[in-house]
Amino acid sequence: MLKYAAKRIGIGLITLLALIVVTFLLVRLMPGNPFDVANLTPANQEEMMAHYGLDRPILEQLGKYIWNLLQGDFGISYKKSGVTVSELILQEAPATMRLGGIAFLLALVVGTAGGIWMAATGREFVRGAILTFSTLGISVPNYVLALILMLVFGVQLKWFPVLGLATPLHYVLPVITLAVYPIAQISRLVKTSYAEAMQQDYVVMARAKGISGGRIILLHVLKNAMIPVITTAGPMIAFLLTGSFVVETIFTIPGIGREFVTAVSNRDYTVVMGLTIFIGALIILCNLVADLLCALVDPRIKLTD
Repeated sequence: MLKYAAKRIGIGLITLLALIVVTFLLVRLMPGNPFDVANLTPANQEEMMAHYGLDRPILEQLGKYIWNLLQGDFGISYKKSGVTVSELILQEAPATMRLGGIAFLLALVVGTAGGIWMAATGREFVRGAILTFSTLGISVPNYVLALILMLVFGVQLKWFPVLGLATPLHYVLPVITLAVYPIAQISRLVKTSYAEAMQQDYVVMARAKGISGGRIILLHVLKNAMIPVITTAGPMIAFLLTGSFVVETIFTIPGIGREFVTAVSNRDYTVVMGLTIFIGALIILCNLVADLLCALVDPRIKLTD
């Protein structure tokens, strides 16, 4: 297990380094510069570029940035005077993390229950209804769903507030918007893996021993049926984080997504880099945890990796 974990950590670090380099180069290729605004003359812009070292060769800038990064320095925002990128992350991350975390837990519970229900039920109507929902959930973009939920339940029915995250009710619409696609994805995965697991020899043997159906499902079937779900947990976290960019903008939520969109529009290089690294590191960590959980649930994974 230690060797398997060390290998995964090494791959994660290499991936993060590649992300830093590629993002740094792409950011510098963006047209314009952070100081390209109406109230600054070209001479003033050049002076500001020189002050922040943005006139230096790009490889020199990259080397200096990585060196500062190793010391925990993400730099300062070019647009928000005196505000460091670390402060922005600490300020904006909690809202995004809460939103994504609640959506993930909701998707895990509802998707697993829906998948088991779809696989175990003998009623074609129920199976067809869940399958239809999962198909629509995968097909409809989250920004379209966000607008529909906002117009119907926020504007017309006035059941839920639609701006910010001031109260628990404010979470309802954005969480549902983020959770619908993962729910549909998980339900399909659980349905397939659950149906396959129920046909395995160990289930037949457990039934022959007189073990109750509920005990078989909890101790044997779910353990193997959830492996595909655990495997997709990392990419699912990535979807929830990147999906929150649009959702936070639509629902005016002060989080990483909205801050990232604003930083790209303003060409705020350091903020774009800092948020990208933070999100990338979080996704890599989630994938690492998912891999280790899969290895714990099924020891064959680390032996055949």
